[in-house]
This record gives sequence, structure tokens and C-alpha cells, in this order.
Amino acid sequence: MTTATVPLTSKTAALAEPGPKQRISSIDILRGLVMLIMAVDHCRDFFHAGHPEPTDLAITTPFLFFTRLITHFCAPTFVLLSGVSAYLAGTRRTPNQMSMFLIKRGLWLILVEVVFITLAITLNPLYNVFVLQVIWAIGGSMILLGLLTWMKTPLAVIGVTGVILVFGHNVFDIVHINAIDKSFAGQMFLTGTGFGDFQPYAYHRGFLMAYALLPWAGVMMIGYVFGSLYVKSYDALKRRKTLLYSGLALLIIFVGLRYFNIYGDPSPWSAQKNATLSIISFLNVTKYPPSLLYLCLTLGVALLVLSFTEGIKNKFTDILVIYGNVPFFYYLCHWYLIRFTSVVVFFAQGFKTSEIINPKQPILFLPDNMGFNLFGVYVVWFIVIAILYLPCRWYSKYKREHAYWWLSYL
Repeated sequence: MTTATVPLTSKTAALAEPGPKQRISSIDILRGLVMLIMAVDHCRDFFHAGHPEPTDLAITTPFLFFTRLITHFCAPTFVLLSGVSAYLAGTRRTPNQMSMFLIKRGLWLILVEVVFITLAITLNPLYNVFVLQVIWAIGGSMILLGLLTWMKTPLAVIGVTGVILVFGHNVFDIVHINAIDKSFAGQMFLTGTGFGDFQPYAYHRGFLMAYALLPWAGVMMIGYVFGSLYVKSYDALKRRKTLLYSGLALLIIFVGLRYFNIYGDPSPWSAQKNATLSIISFLNVTKYPPSLLYLCLTLGVALLVLSFTEGIKNKFTDILVIYGNVPFFYYLCHWYLIRFTSVVVFFAQGFKTSEIINPKQPILFLPDNMGFNLFGVYVVWFIVIAILYLPCRWYSKYKREHAYWWLSYL
């Protein structure tokens, strides 16, 4: 494979193509990469027989833990890049137009989460459970960011607010307040611990508070500040250095705080019976809610990738850009494709209609022992992303050639 490197002496070297609505190749490369990796985790959720917990040191294997670890990078990177894209979108709008766009888009994303993505995940048309995960977090974060832009909040204040939210929310691991730890609002905004947090609002109905909003909003605010590095007047070499040093700083913070178990994650690491398990324990950071150390590790790597991929162009990056151009379209399609495939596998493996409902959890067509080994999960993953390539390429081309207002919401 031949790799071409575009010189980075120009102040606009990050821009992939000319025009009023420009794509930035390094952002699309990174976004496309994490979108593909994300599908690994979702395929594992539905197709790994027995559904072993990858982060349980008593039962995990290095391959299983690595499968989970690489997908840890997806949600933080996607939220960060959503903030970058929001800033760049604001350069083409007035502050009032931008705030309204963010608020309306945020509301739209929340609607999509509770209606379309919840249905794709659960396959329950009665909506006994509404799932609030990454799209809810992005939508809610956009609404908060829209309110900040409406108030004409200085960029520095937005950045400081984001840093406080990311670095400060783990204080609730130390100081426990029942009104925050146990309440619906507290879990929605700060302490939701993932898919085990079921908040009922009626008999056999409720919300799964997978993503607590405020820590993720902090990530988007930080991404919004980093978006200022991509304006036309910003020097490309300076941008790469800023991304590089910021990424290294986050990784240094991660290693220092993690090694001494000082602060930033509710689950301290410890030496295990062998070196492999000790490394797994060290890297086994908390995603729900996203701990400081989880975000330092994942965002640190993301910023390094942004720095290193600027100006890189080859056949592989061209493929990643296709997926990165249409993240929301890909995200919605991949859920429905995965769930359609899971129904096919359900019947192909001989399960009966009486087993469609699993009393242990609210997701239909997911009996405990359905699926394949981990290698089979990767086979399904590859098939899923391969099927979606042509639709994504078509939609990417369609967006480039048309300027309909509704395309900015898809």
C-alpha cells in the first residue's frame, strides 16, 4: 500500500477539499475508524455466545478484554469530534443561528435515540424500555452547548467548563449524596452506571440510563474548543503540535493517577496473579459514567491520531473517510442491520418463538446461549461493515452533491 503525505506548510493543510462546506480528512479518518471499531462491540453484545463480561478479571481473556478495550475509544472520540464539528459549523452561521441549530439538532438526536435506536436495540414495539446511550449524550450535550452559544459565552469559559466537568465529576466517587446517586435526575446527569441502571416510571416500563449527560457534555465542550484549531487562519504545524502535546499530557495524567490510584476512577487497579491480568487491571477503567482516567486514556490516544493522520492519504484512509463522512447514517443503519442479522441467527440456531423474550433482560431475540465464539463475532462484524460500505459511499456522494437543509440533521 502506497501512502501519500500531503505537505503541511500551508495554513489550510487540514482541509480536504475547497468550498464553503469543507471536510477535514484527519477528522473523517478518525471518525470512520471509531465507527468501524464501535460495531465490534455491538456485534459482541448480540452474537457472543454466553455473553461473558470482558472486564471481569475472573473470567476474561486477553483477546476478549482487548475486544472491549479498543471499543472504549469510540464514544469519547465521537463526542469530542462532534464538538469540533459544532465549532466548524458555527463558522458558517451567526451565533443565534448556531445556537438554534445546536438545540434543534440536539432535540432531534434525542428523539432518534428514544424512538428509532431504542427500537433497533430492543426490537420491542411496545417500548417497555427506553435506552439512553451515546446519541442521547450527544444530543443533550448539543443542547447545552447551544445554550452556551446563545448566551455568547466566551470560548475560554466553555473550555474551562468542559475541563471542570471532565476532571471534577469523579468527586462523587468520594462524596456520596443520595439525591444525586439514587435519583432519576442525578443518574441522568452525573452518576448513571450504564445498562444496569434501570429507572422505572411505570410497571415494567422505564429508562436505561446508560450515559450520564454532564461528563459527556464536558467532552463535547472540550472538542468545541479544539475546533478552533481547524479554522483557515490557524497554522497547520502548530495545530499538529498542539494536538500531539495535548494527547501526550492526557496520557501522562492517566498513567500517573492510575499508577498511584490517586483519583479519577472508582475502580482502582491492583497486582494480579500474572503480568497479563495486572496489565488488564491497570487498563480496566470505568466507562459508566466515563471516569476521568477513562477519558484521559481514550481522548489522549484520539488527539495523537488526529495529529499523526493529518495529511495522510492512502487506500485505507480513503475507505475510513467514506464511513467518517456519514457517521449518523452509518450509526442508524448498523444497528438495524445487526439486529436483523441477530433475528436470522436466532431462528437459524433453532430457537423457538417462546424464547424471544428473555426474562433476564428487556431485549428481545437474545437468549443467553445464542451466538458464536469470539472469532465468529469478528466474522459477523466484518460482514456488517462490508455490507454498509456501498450505502455509505452513496450517501456520502449524495451529501456532497446536494445542499438540502435536512441533510445537516442526517
